[in-house]
Amino acid sequence: MEILVCVKRVPVPGVRFVLTEDEREIVTRNLGFTISPHEECAVEAAVQLVEQHGGSSTVLTMGEPAAVEQLRFAISMGVNEAVLIETDGGECDAAATTAAIVEAVRAEQSAGVPFDALLFGNESADAGNYQVGLGVAHALNLPCVVGIKALDVQADGSVVAKREIAEGWEVYELALPAVFTVKEGVNLPRYPLLRGRLAAKKKEIKTYPAQGPGEAGLEMMAFKNPQETASQVEVLGEGPGAAPRVAALLQEMGVL
Repeated sequence: MEILVCVKRVPVPGVRFVLTEDEREIVTRNLGFTISPHEECAVEAAVQLVEQHGGSSTVLTMGEPAAVEQLRFAISMGVNEAVLIETDGGECDAAATTAAIVEAVRAEQSAGVPFDALLFGNESADAGNYQVGLGVAHALNLPCVVGIKALDVQADGSVVAKREIAEGWEVYELALPAVFTVKEGVNLPRYPLLRGRLAAKKKEIKTYPAQGPGEAGLEMMAFKNPQETASQVEVLGEGPGAAPRVAALLQEMGVL
């Protein structure tokens, strides 16, 4: 099997972003970067499929040259090849990202790498547009199952994909090639070993230049940080001496 898994470089969650004066960009010089949990599970799924059925896996991302960090992380997990669609660092909308990935996939196919399965995270950890996987499937005229939590290749070469719903499971059986968007929980991603990390540092990264956003591109107007809510902390005391005040507070709250 030939598997392509697409990931996106995003800031590590849980931090308050510093914005430029025009609020159109995030100041990234002090930020750490990662991929979303959905995409990490997609990388693990690609590695497992190759381990079980043979072939090779390729990880692809679109971004500035620093995004090779996320590609090398995927390689350290066991992915075989890596492709960077290099941009100038500016944010690309879903339409531009979709078009660039489709172009890269066709270039890889022309070079003799016909992908059997294209894996995406269900959504990116920043924009959360849910659009790129579907858009790539539409452009390549491939079937697509979104939000899967199980993926199994059958003896006849078909694939069974399962999606969890409120009433249980939806089960899809389809022929390859196909596109799948993966949700966190489909597997437990492995922790890269030292040997994998060392090998990832030496791996050559194939690079394609990104094209412009085209007429369908969206314009980002501004970022906004959520309003902070202040919290108050009262020290009730230290050691056993604080016990009466703690008891009084619990009585006031109705706990005692």
